[in-house]
Amino acid sequence: MSFSVIVPTLNAGDLWSVWVAAVNDQCQKPENILIIDSGSVDDTVKLSREAGFNVQVLRPGTFNHGNTRKQVVLQSLTYDFVVFLTQDAVLTDKDALQNILIPFEDQSVSAVCGRQLPDQDAGVIEAHARIFNYPAASFVSAYADRKKYGMKTVFLSNSFAAYRVSALVDVDIFPEDAIFGEDMYAAAKLLMAGGKIAYASDACVYHSHNYSLIQEMQRYFDMGVFHAREPWLRKEFGTAEREGLKFVISEFKYLARNAFWRIPEGLLRTVLRYLGFRLGLFEKSIPVSIKIKLCMNKGYFKNS
Repeated sequence: MSFSVIVPTLNAGDLWSVWVAAVNDQCQKPENILIIDSGSVDDTVKLSREAGFNVQVLRPGTFNHGNTRKQVVLQSLTYDFVVFLTQDAVLTDKDALQNILIPFEDQSVSAVCGRQLPDQDAGVIEAHARIFNYPAASFVSAYADRKKYGMKTVFLSNSFAAYRVSALVDVDIFPEDAIFGEDMYAAAKLLMAGGKIAYASDACVYHSHNYSLIQEMQRYFDMGVFHAREPWLRKEFGTAEREGLKFVISEFKYLARNAFWRIPEGLLRTVLRYLGFRLGLFEKSIPVSIKIKLCMNKGYFKNS
């Protein structure tokens, strides 16, 4: 299995040396590690080149979640698979890359989602999000499963995901313009084309965010914008609200057991998530100047 690891970066900071050490310690080495940097002013590029990685530097402000990754895949057609990681997703052990590739032994599998574990400094709310979204048991999803699992069927995260290059090319890779969710877009297209999406619970990274209340709302605003601009997703796989309700109930129970004093904060975050998502769904009615304040990926609207 020939594969390339692809990582977008921007000022990866002190964690980058840890990330580099973890990927260099893998038992199954990638043929290529490509860093797509958006103009870092710290040591990200320097450390990457010293590690022997290939580095491409973009003009600041030109990164797009969909098109940038699409162009990189088009440069990777000689590989059987591409593995996407983010700069803050650190491989947990030396078998992580090997394990995310194993499900491809089933020729019907088009993509594999790895498991994300909370960082050591993760708060209880973020720890629950990882437990809820990334369970301990592996599974495989097909298009028919949408009737049972709805939007959860296309859950996939490019913080740690692998793709069969030939299958990805057949569905035109990623959208050329995406504020968020290019991974879910690809997963949906792959399922609709007859492929399967695997979840590999033994392929793990440490990856979590302790978002502030405002950041939480901004992230969900971006998610709403994505769904508003790709309405076919909701028609094919159902709305996100059903899965959101399951998440809220699970979070409430988790906080009641582990940190009951944070239940009010959890409820407030729920309100902000819902508000952000609904505002994102109606983003066409919102002036760009306001959208820039509401969104997390501010460069998206600044460049639109």
